[in-house]
Amino acid sequence: MRWTLKVQPESHTVKHLQEVLGIDQVIASLLAQRDITTFDQAKAFFRPSLDNLHDPFLMKDMECAVARILKAIDESENILVYGDYDVDGTTAVSLMSSYLKTKSANIATNIPDRYDEGYGVSYQGIDFASDNDFSLIIALDCGIKAIEKVAYASEKNIDFIICDHHKPGEKIPEAYAVLNPKREDCNYPFDELSGCGVGFKLIQALGTKFQEKTEDLLPYLDLVATSIAADIVPITGENRVLAYYGLKVINSNPRIGIKAFTNSLSKKEFTITDVVFIIAPRINAAGRIKHGNHAVQLLTETDIDQAMAFASEIETFNTERRDLDKAITQEALKQIEKNQEQEGFTTVVYQEDWHKGV
Repeated sequence: MRWTLKVQPESHTVKHLQEVLGIDQVIASLLAQRDITTFDQAKAFFRPSLDNLHDPFLMKDMECAVARILKAIDESENILVYGDYDVDGTTAVSLMSSYLKTKSANIATNIPDRYDEGYGVSYQGIDFASDNDFSLIIALDCGIKAIEKVAYASEKNIDFIICDHHKPGEKIPEAYAVLNPKREDCNYPFDELSGCGVGFKLIQALGTKFQEKTEDLLPYLDLVATSIAADIVPITGENRVLAYYGLKVINSNPRIGIKAFTNSLSKKEFTITDVVFIIAPRINAAGRIKHGNHAVQLLTETDIDQAMAFASEIETFNTERRDLDKAITQEALKQIEKNQEQEGFTTVVYQEDWHKGV
């Protein structure tokens, strides 16, 4: 592994931090290397607060997205919550569908099949929506490049709201609303949200229309923290606040689906690293080995006995994933040795029967 060392900060910056924070030089230097150079920045870093979350309506198209969803709820339209099959996608779908089900009975979810449909919005998913009388699709953690598919949905009189965090292409889909802090024409103050994080900003905005405070949405942050950990987005800015409070939920009162995992483990307290290496791989295994719908079922389940059954099933998927990973790694190493490519900087190995989810 090649290490990249950050440039040493200016001595006057380090000295200033030492004085205002009462800390030693090493800690002050580390903070400065993370671009934390003032008392207020240090306070936000060490003491995350919900007050530091940005106004969701600063995100471009947020007003449009909220208005369209409120219309759908008022007129009892069928809403399809659609998302990718990885951890960020399944947590985002679970968050959005769980929240909307507190406002409407006409909510359903759809996760594309990794093998039959591939990544992102699919024509099959749109056909499913059309065949089942859905007039609004909310796509999470995907859709920012689905220009043709959004147009296809429009031909079927289906509106799209896209909640994505991936970098857009040259053109933006002509959806009803496109929420993405990485849009060049979006002035939202923080552009490193996860897909689930963008979804949270949408329910935060919706909550203002139902006289809900941010504190009322805390139960959803276990999902957001899991997505932040799994998608390896920077734990700075809003992500630091969301991860901090999400971990508090995981360790105190997680949703039934996550509790089904944590109850079977010996750990008393989970860190963000534990979420990365213990919780996230199990959720991810569903989409890799079988189908992402299994993860959504678990994360939205409200009955503990049913959740335990789902968790046990996913644990089996995770064991299978680990076994496949080890076996394929060994076969790949043998190929490298056979081809005498051990000294190469990179190499590509392939075998037709290797599991695509691993």
